[in-house]
Formats: sequence, structure tokens, C-alpha cells
Amino acid sequence: MKVVIIKYNAGNIRSMAFAMERLGIDYSITDNQEEIKTADKVIFPGVGEARSTMDYLQALKLDLLIKDLKQPVLGVCLGMQLMCAYSEENDTKCLGIFDETVKQFIPKNAEKVPHMGWNSIALSNSWIDASLDEAYMYFVHSYYVPVNQNTAAITDYIQPFSAALQKDNFYAVQFHPEKSATVGENVLRSFLNIQS
Repeated sequence: MKVVIIKYNAGNIRSMAFAMERLGIDYSITDNQEEIKTADKVIFPGVGEARSTMDYLQALKLDLLIKDLKQPVLGVCLGMQLMCAYSEENDTKCLGIFDETVKQFIPKNAEKVPHMGWNSIALSNSWIDASLDEAYMYFVHSYYVPVNQNTAAITDYIQPFSAALQKDNFYAVQFHPEKSATVGENVLRSFLNIQS
């Protein structure tokens, strides 16, 4: 199996690479369009800011490439948010794979933003292994995707939001599986086991 991690100005590429190594998966980190197109699985990681990241993707024409991929693609954190249509973060038009608006957390009481730390996920018609229902994953984010028809897992912080999404060959998680210990590795394994 050929796994490609898309190389762009995202902050968690190395930690995702280390997770692949722990799982014994051969992978490459690349922005080469042909390599990405011919991969069996594609991981679209992300730690950063929406507008500057979209600008970077557009400069490399990766925005067009990602939308047209036919193999399973996994968006992580900012990668998941950029798969949506629009983000409130710096008024950013995104890829539009999921027809959703990424919203900023507005505290209702004394909640802290960003949402940072371990929180549980409730699976909902999910591609994630059923044994991980109610498992705790590691989150770091100030923006969220509302619960919608493509929601595959829900987490509650300030209000319920999408912890995972799925539509056609596109899969996504808001949490960081690469930083979520064994349970996170099992989420990555769930993705890698998907038959294209």
C-alpha cells in the first residue's frame, strides 16, 4: 500500500509521519501531483491558519488536485476544516468537499478557547472502528464543523460538533489521531483499512 502525506505549510506533518512509522506503514511526504494521484491512500494533515494555508494550496494547485482525488483521503484538524466550503477564520473560502461552514467557538460560560486536551467521541454511522465509540482523543482547535448529514462522530465542547466526517472517498477528523496514543493509531488503522 502506497500512502502519501501531502506536503504543505502544515505544522503536524512530522508527527503524522511518526505515527505511520509506528504502524509499520510505508509512506512518503510530497507535494508532487503525480505521486499524490497514484497513492492508494492520501493524508491531508493540518495545523495552522485557514487563509494562509488555502493560499499556499492554491499556489501549488493542490486545492484542485485534492478535490479531484478518487482514492480514500483523510483530512486531519485544519485539513478537515479546509475540506469544508467556508471558514469563519479570516473569511476563507475552502475546498467545498463538505458543504459546511466552519464556525468559531464562542464560549457560553467560562470555557476556554481553543478547545485543547482529551475529549470523547460518540460514533454516528461511522467509518471509525466501533470499538472506539466513547474513546478519548486529543483535540486542539478554536473552530469547529457543526453536526451535519456527513457527521461520523460527535464531540461536545460548548456545543456538540463534528469530530469526524465522511462523504464518498473523503474522510476527516477534527482531533489529532497521531497525538492520541493507541486509540488514535486505531483511528488511522480504520482509515488505512478502507477498501477503495
